[in-house]
Amino acid sequence: MTDRKPIAGAASEVRCDTRDGITDPGEKEEEEDGCTCVTEDLKGTRVIPSLQELEEVLHSAPRSCRHGDEVWPNLYLGDMSMSHDKLGLWQLGVTHVLNAAHGKLCCKGTDDFYGTTVKYYGVPANDLPTFDLSPFFYPAAEFIHQALTSGGKVLVHCAVGVSRSAALVLAYLMIHHRLSLLSATQHVQQKRWIFPNRGFLRQLIALDRKLLEEQLKLKHGQEQPIHTTLPI
Repeated sequence: MTDRKPIAGAASEVRCDTRDGITDPGEKEEEEDGCTCVTEDLKGTRVIPSLQELEEVLHSAPRSCRHGDEVWPNLYLGDMSMSHDKLGLWQLGVTHVLNAAHGKLCCKGTDDFYGTTVKYYGVPANDLPTFDLSPFFYPAAEFIHQALTSGGKVLVHCAVGVSRSAALVLAYLMIHHRLSLLSATQHVQQKRWIFPNRGFLRQLIALDRKLLEEQLKLKHGQEQPIHTTLPI
């Protein structure tokens, strides 16, 4: 890694800093664990973090021990204890529950468990670096988006509320609020300590790059991409 701190602000030119040196302005490289890519976006520059840099940002935040936190207006990120507290969820006014550990013995979750007043969506994810969570990024983001735009409150949870569920919340903020991965991470960190596993971080970095490329295509007048979303 270089000594440059990409989190502090945007760079003044388009470049990609690597261990071996600096590439020509405008040149794009594949994401590597030790590569920080700074590329043009709609406002000029944007940082695509390396895995190591993203982990450093995650390590830098203070750890919280609460069962749940409101990390975005009406969007709660929590653990299985919060998800099992049906009275507490009712008192909060939660109308939608997204369980990122669906089917696991420790995490109850079905339509029957919450009753007719809560809409439920289960993602059967394993908290393993080898598990591909990316196919659920857009469907989960759409579930959250539809819930919030209809005036609801959403709980996104897994067993501990720091890896699987956190990754889905970050993807939502990136997809529907156009936050960069770094910005989304820093925003959530203000409310809750999170640490998605390395596999999920790599998938979020890939999503960050994909979303930026789509924004650049739109900026230059190319066709808007169409995404298939899960019907709610």
